[in-house]
Amino acid sequence: MDTYRFGTVDYTVFLGVTILSIAIGLYFGWIKKTKKEMESSPADTPEISIPNFGSKKMNEYLMGSGHLKVFPVAMSLIASFISGVAILGNPSEIYYYGTQYSLIVLAIVIQGLAVSYIYLPVFSALQVRSSYEYLGMRFHPLIRNIVSIMFVIEVLLYTPFVVFVPALALNQASGLNIHMIEVLIIVVCVIYTLLGGLKAVVHTDIWQVVIMFASVVVVAILATCYITDLDDFFESLVDGGRLIFGNINPSPYVRNTVWSVVIGGAFYWTSITAVHQTMVHRYMSLPNLKMARTSIAFFVLGSIIFYSVLSFLGLLIFNMYKDCDPLSAGQIMNNDQLVPLFVVQSVGHIYGIPGLFIAGIFGAGLSSLSVFLNSTSLVILQDIVRGCFKMQPGETASAIIVKATIVIMGALVFGEVLLLEKVSGILSICMSLVAIATSSTFGIFTLAVLVPWANTVGTAVGGIAGFLLTGWITFGSQIAAASGQLHHHRLPVSVASCPGNVTARENVWVDEEQVFPLFRLSFHWINPIGALTVVVVGSLVSLVTKPTDIKSLDSDLISPVIHRFLPKECFKQRNLDKSEATDIYTIT
Repeated sequence: MDTYRFGTVDYTVFLGVTILSIAIGLYFGWIKKTKKEMESSPADTPEISIPNFGSKKMNEYLMGSGHLKVFPVAMSLIASFISGVAILGNPSEIYYYGTQYSLIVLAIVIQGLAVSYIYLPVFSALQVRSSYEYLGMRFHPLIRNIVSIMFVIEVLLYTPFVVFVPALALNQASGLNIHMIEVLIIVVCVIYTLLGGLKAVVHTDIWQVVIMFASVVVVAILATCYITDLDDFFESLVDGGRLIFGNINPSPYVRNTVWSVVIGGAFYWTSITAVHQTMVHRYMSLPNLKMARTSIAFFVLGSIIFYSVLSFLGLLIFNMYKDCDPLSAGQIMNNDQLVPLFVVQSVGHIYGIPGLFIAGIFGAGLSSLSVFLNSTSLVILQDIVRGCFKMQPGETASAIIVKATIVIMGALVFGEVLLLEKVSGILSICMSLVAIATSSTFGIFTLAVLVPWANTVGTAVGGIAGFLLTGWITFGSQIAAASGQLHHHRLPVSVASCPGNVTARENVWVDEEQVFPLFRLSFHWINPIGALTVVVVGSLVSLVTKPTDIKSLDSDLISPVIHRFLPKECFKQRNLDKSEATDIYTIT
């Protein structure tokens, strides 16, 4: 890689894109907002009644006053979910394990329908600001407190990855110190999130999605142009065993099958997009349910296109390295450096292209981190300070709490990211770690919206069971892999054309039958197991511990799909306890 370093044009492109991202965030979230406040007067502002944070300024900062537009929100959803982890992890997954994982596009469609028609109508009807407020309405406030704390823990587990990935890519391409890059990412993100709030995050994401998509597409197109014979290209994929779409092996131990990718992927994506505060936050920033559903439709379409291009990029990478695996040849230290290596070696001679691609990964990291910072600050204020500690801070105190949260989280993320430099296999590790919290949280919300008789005791027991089970499976499998009891079973690679004396890594046979069965599961199944454990255990425990009387339950707390079987007449009229559930203020 010493031969391939950033040039002046690459630095210019990269810095130009980064500076523009900051400028857009500051303009929409801070400068434009200030101008609007100066130009408007109290008489110009109509009186509306919507859920907010007790002051117009805080509602504007955290929720965009609930009047954001569909397209910016949809682009923001894409930007925050398709992080640098996906850009580097997805092509690497295709390179080492074949195209079966590309069926994740079917899971994306399934989750879009589930979110739009099962979960989102509930949040929209109740006009929650934090998705965890709903749990306080449906069950005891203690459930809300526990799950919101789990969200904060999950964020602290995941955010180091969204910083480390772009830092690793930029370090690989430019040779810059990786710690300096990490500091740059965090500082840039904290600045525009701190000053601009949700509007800064959403409008910056538009530009970052454009750069992300352009960088990946340009690299894929240019690399395709260098293929002289398409027949040879597809023949090499077939010979290398990379074209796999119909693996219907029922074994849950196979990494990627039709069942594990589609079912497991649908559970994983839905657990994030349906109830995760980073996503619900954006849904609720739109004026109505129809607009929120439209944003989800754009999000699904954009994600399908993006993942399809990333999968094709993985095939291009295999075609280039089919005779000399970079990891075996010692050109990279771990498989997460594969994509940056491919970019600089295939199109690195074209001025500005490496800079554009790294800017895309950098922007993906910025967008994901900014969303986590913004949403976590909302949860800290609304669910922890107000919900858990029953405090009612004023406008100034709320602003201090929110902005201090953003700064403190930035510092914590930098401390955590220092521990990740020797981690390999980002895709599977991220999904495994996040699955511990997301699967049990998703199970709790599913139990709440789909099981009318579920009660607080059953939900608590089910949530604990799901959390412990997924944690046990996750850490057990990681320990087994680290001790050499499990292998990744990658598809064969070649070193026949590598320069010098390179020997392919030997696949040492191990008897995996000796490993506990749950530890051998494909990582795709962790999330479904956790969520279903919560629902099943929670439902059964609720039945034996005084199930909730449906006639005492507000119909808006249950998903509309259940109303097909239980008409609204079976529920009581809406009469939520506003003191425990949510605060409704009037903006004037």
